[in-house]
Amino acid sequence: MNLKTIRLAFTAMVFALMFSHIDASSMQKSIYQFTMENIDGKPVSLDTYEGKVILVVNVASKCGFTNQYEGLQKLFETYMDKGFVVLGFPANNFANQEPGDNSEIKQFCQTEYGVTFPMFSKISVKGSDIHPLYQYLTSDKTNKNYAGEITWNFNKFLINKEGQVINRFDSRDKPQSDKIVKAIEKAL
Repeated sequence: MNLKTIRLAFTAMVFALMFSHIDASSMQKSIYQFTMENIDGKPVSLDTYEGKVILVVNVASKCGFTNQYEGLQKLFETYMDKGFVVLGFPANNFANQEPGDNSEIKQFCQTEYGVTFPMFSKISVKGSDIHPLYQYLTSDKTNKNYAGEITWNFNKFLINKEGQVINRFDSRDKPQSDKIVKAIEKAL
């Protein structure tokens, strides 16, 4: 075997390892198959929320959209008794706007916005270290209608009671906008 062949084999192996997670995530049928770590570091299977309408949001504490925590909390309070939940996923993918650790993030959310909806440990929502949940949410292999990279903090995915993505909202879409409220009410 010559050096060129060894380099090609090595490169192929590296690419296979780097992208092997994509194939695994494409087999996911719903978000219920994921287990995430909550903000306190405890594992939570997302099947805990089976039968509920879910709004999945990548959040950040130092963003121009951070005040959306208030609207997310109000949505949660308004519809939680009807089977709705907001799931917050802190991410530091955009301009270092979520630099804190999980305890700092939790403290900020509770103190500044009175957040009581479930918050999860900080993850990556794009790039080479993207979390498998966000691979699933953004991949056109698993989510043809609402695929595409996360564009900024506070992108939102609406999930139906069966765990399927049924809508996606941009950072500029405020949580209590008619667009989001009508979509939630329809899904409930």
